[in-house]
Order: sequence, then C-alpha cells, then structure tokens
Amino acid sequence: MARADKQAAPKIVNPEDVARSLAKCVADGDIVNLRLLFAPFSPARADSSEVYTDEKYAYLLPAASESGAAFEQALRAVREAATWAHVQRELAAMRPAQLPAELVLLLGDNAAREGKWTSAAQAYELLRIRRKMQEEFFAQGLAALGARDLPRAVLAFRTGVGLGFDYSAFPEPLPQVPQYQTRALMMHGSYPQRPEDCVALLEPELHAQVALDYLLGDSEAAGRLREVDFATRLAFLRELVLQSDPEWEVFAAQFAEACRLTHALGNRLQQVGAHQPETLAEEIEEQQAADPWAITQALLGRSIEGGAWWQYLKELAYEHPAAALFISRQLVGEQEILMPRLRAGSPVAAALGLQGGDAPSAAPKAP
Repeated sequence: MARADKQAAPKIVNPEDVARSLAKCVADGDIVNLRLLFAPFSPARADSSEVYTDEKYAYLLPAASESGAAFEQALRAVREAATWAHVQRELAAMRPAQLPAELVLLLGDNAAREGKWTSAAQAYELLRIRRKMQEEFFAQGLAALGARDLPRAVLAFRTGVGLGFDYSAFPEPLPQVPQYQTRALMMHGSYPQRPEDCVALLEPELHAQVALDYLLGDSEAAGRLREVDFATRLAFLRELVLQSDPEWEVFAAQFAEACRLTHALGNRLQQVGAHQPETLAEEIEEQQAADPWAITQALLGRSIEGGAWWQYLKELAYEHPAAALFISRQLVGEQEILMPRLRAGSPVAAALGLQGGDAPSAAPKAP
C-alpha cells in the first residue's frame, strides 16, 4: 500500500517575538545574544528548526518586568522602518548576517553605561569606533578630574580601559579583561634583594604611578595622569581602589592585624635562644606563637590548606587587587611567606586607610 508523503508545516515566526528579543539584547547591552539571534540556528529564522517556545530559548524574550525606558527605546529603534527591513533581509539571507549598525551602536552605549565593558568593546569594534570611544572616555575623565569630580573621572577611565582590545589573542582579537592575579605574580616574581625592590617601599610618587599602572592595567591610560599633581593622583587612586573593590575596608582591617602579628613575631623570634622552655606545653605555646603563616593568613582573612605564598598572593589579588601593592615575600627560617609592608609616613598608604604600624623596612635576606 502506497504511503503518502507528509510535508511538514512551514515554520511561522512571530515578528513581535523577533522585535522584542532584539530589543532585549540591545537594552541589556548583550552582544552575545544579539549575534545568536542572527546565527543560522536562531529561533528568529524561518529556516531554522529552533523556536522561541522551546524552554532553552525562553531567556531571549523579555519578562513583563523588563519593560523599562531602555527597553522601550531599544524597541522603537528595532521597529524603525529601515532597521526592521534590514533585520528581515539579514534573517532571510543564506549567509553570515550583517548586524544592523544602529542597533549595535545603541547596544554598545547601553553596555558601557551598565559597566559591561567587554560587550561594549565588541560592539564598538564591530563598528570600527572602539578606539575613538576610548579616547572620548579618557577625555571625559580628564575633564572631570579637572572639575574635581573624582567618581566620574575614575568611572570614565575604568570604562575607557575596559574597552581595550587584545589583538594578540588567538584565534581572533578579544576584549581585554583584568588580570590582577597574573600581574600580581609578575610584580612579586623576584625575591627582593634590597628595600627599594619591595614595591610597597618605593618613593611615594613612583609607588602611586606603579599602583595606577597595575590597577588600570593600561600603561598608556595611566600615563595620561602623569601631568596631574600628586595630591590629585592620590585622590584618584583612592577612588579607583574603592570603586573596583567595595570590600577594601575589610582588607584594611586584615592588613592591620597582619602588621600586629608581624611585630609580635619579630619580638618573639628575638627571644628565641634567650629562653628555653621548661615544659612541653610551654614549648608548643612558643611554636604556635611564632607561626609565620599566621601573618599571611591574616592578610587573606583565611587559610589555604597546604598553600604556598604564591597561592595566597593569587587569592589576595583576586579578592583585593590593590593588596599586592603593600606586601612582600619574606623568608622566615625555611618558610617563605607574604607579609605586610609600609613605607614610613607613606601618603599612598595613608590615602588608602592602611594602618597598623610600619612593617619592617629592612631588606629581607635572599633565599
């Protein structure tokens, strides 16, 4: 018996779903989802088997609570006659899509405003205006700095730096991201032989510039602040640390405790040899009191089981990036730890609220 071929019903895409999903991407500053909607497997394409009603694509459509001013502006931009015609043409084409420039620009602006800098960088790069936008943010930052508007100045510089692109990335250029853990390891890669080798003991102006280079992650951007007077640079540095690390006060308290333990350990070690413990309990008490790892653990606020100094440094740089500017490696007996360091009367440390007594400034002995 012959069997009649059954032809599948053609897929019908609701244009309202397409418009609203595109508007959501633009309003959210989400370049990844915008590209997905134009991909060959996109639920927005009539020739794709994927559909918006599938649970895995539900996130592409906006919820009722997402209909704010940014979304309404994006939806108007999507529905603009020329833009909508472009969208329909690209979704029907059997080739890689050319994203609508108007939507990409609005998406980039929204992403930059929301602090989604990698998304903004990709959007501006697609439009070939990324470098121009960086220059604009740096100019706004310097203008705000001249007006003593530190929060705005720092935010503008952070945005400009956040739009950086790494052209050496493989297989294609990618947005730059903070690499505090790697940069902190590089900063402390060599054991300090002299006091001036410890970053925390640098002359104040040099210390502040090193701090800006490290925290901004862009020496060119940090160089734009060299002509600013030292007091303003210190104020900028403080605001930069507070904006990028809302828990900085937590580290300041941990730093003070680490300084206290450092002095206590130093005093304890000076007594070793002059006093011989008379009981096993007293001997254990002395050994525990002179545990150098307590200093490193106090800096981080917790212990890492079996952790080496570099593991503590990576965790510390991740949680409190600027902490790497006020520590050094220190050999105590056969153990190498991290310990706090402060230059006596350092205006950099004072600006960041670091106290606890000046840590020893003598050069540690090389391992």
